[in-house]
Parts: sequence; structure tokens; C-alpha cells
Amino acid sequence: MDYIDRVRVQWAEVLPDVDTSPADVGARVRRIAALLEAAMADDLAASGVSRAEVDVLTALRRAGRPLRAGEITTMTGSPGASITKRLDRLAGAGLVERAVPERDRRGVVVALTPAGEDLVDDVFPRQVERERAATADLSAAERAELGRLLAVVLRGLDPRDY
Repeated sequence: MDYIDRVRVQWAEVLPDVDTSPADVGARVRRIAALLEAAMADDLAASGVSRAEVDVLTALRRAGRPLRAGEITTMTGSPGASITKRLDRLAGAGLVERAVPERDRRGVVVALTPAGEDLVDDVFPRQVERERAATADLSAAERAELGRLLAVVLRGLDPRDY
């Protein structure tokens, strides 16, 4: 019996007419995500950056080029005002820099500094390893099937084409 099984038993006692079977998936996904997020937050504590700030840094690293704030907003799914605050903090920490492109002086682009790139290259592999460890009891075929099924659910909730 895991945490979600215990919670469902408790709900069955309190509200017996409510079908909690969707929690078999939804609550477990949220619980797994929360545990992985907490582990990442612990890992990031020494670096002085938040999980949300790492999302900005990793978006820049994946893109491999400077991005406009609006592009970062789209890639991270965060509100524009939040991205602005994160960029201000990351620039102050020397992890990103803003520049006005020579060809198109209408807007500002954001790029990783070497320190920002080093941080991502240090932190990201550890996060991947935590996720690998979380699914270590599954076979490769089971991991692939779980990923496929979760992608179906995610597409239903987040139909945007990134």
C-alpha cells in the first residue's frame, strides 16, 4: 500500500459515495512530481537558484541561441511578469545577460553567460538521474509504455504545439 492507497481508503470512509479511482493516476502523478521537485529544490539550494529560474536557464540552453522574453514565456509556460522577475534575478547573479541584437534593434534578447551554461550543465544531468532512479523498478518497455500513456494524458490537458 502506498501513500495514495492510504488516502483513498481515508476518503472512502469520509465520503463513500465519491469514486476516487482517478487518484490512481492523477494523485500519483502529482505526488511523484512533488517528490522530484522537492529533491531538485534541495539540490539547487547550494546554487542559489530556484526551480523556476532553472526552467529559464534550461530553456535557453536547449534553444542554443539567445531568446526573447516572449519565447521563454512560451517555452516555460510561465507568465510574462514572472519571466521578467526571473530574468532580473538571473542577470543579477551573472547567469544570463541581455542584449539588443544588431540586426533587429526593436527588442532585447537573453543569453546564458558561461556561468549560466555551467550551472545548467551541472544541474540538469542530476535531475535526469533522479528521474531515472524514480523509474528504476520498471523495465525499458514499461518506462516507454508509461511515457506513451502519460503523453496521451498531457496532450489532452495541454494541446499547445510547442
